[in-house]
Amino acid sequence: MIGNMIMFDHGNVRFQLRAVGVAINDNKVLIHRAEKDDFWALPGGRIELLESSKITLIREMMEELRTEVEVERLLWAAENFFEYEGKAFHEIGYYYLLKLPDYCPLYSNHEEFYGDEQGTKLIFKWHPLNELKDIVLYPTFLKEKLLGPLQGMEHIISTEP
Repeated sequence: MIGNMIMFDHGNVRFQLRAVGVAINDNKVLIHRAEKDDFWALPGGRIELLESSKITLIREMMEELRTEVEVERLLWAAENFFEYEGKAFHEIGYYYLLKLPDYCPLYSNHEEFYGDEQGTKLIFKWHPLNELKDIVLYPTFLKEKLLGPLQGMEHIISTEP
C-alpha cells in the first residue's frame, strides 16, 4: 500500500480501487492523460482508506483541477483488467456522473488545459462524444457506454487486449 491509497502489489500484479468522474457538457466529455502517455482516460483517482468513493472524486478534482464538483450518481461499477508499464492490473472502478459548477471556467476552455498529480503533468480536454472512435480511450467500454443513455447502474467486467 502506498500512503493511504487502497492499492497493493503482489509480484507483477497491482490491485487498486479507483473513483472515476464522467463530466459531460455540450456533447463533450472531460478526458485526461498523463503527459507521458499516448492514451486518454476519464479523470479520477485512487480511493484512500476510510474514504468513500464519492469523497475521493471530490478530493481528486480539487487536487487536479482546482474545482469543486457535485457527484450526482453511480453509473458503472467496473472490474478492469489491463497491463500498464509492465504490470498486470486488477482495478475496481466506481464511475460517477459529475456536475461541475455552472460558473466553472473549465467549460469555456476549448483547448487542452493542465493539471498536476503529485508532480505528474496531466493534460485535460473536452472531447466531442461523437469523435470518441478517433482516440485511444481506456477502458475501451467507455466508447460505447458514453454514447448510450446514462441511465441506471451497471456492473461491467472489462479485459483490455
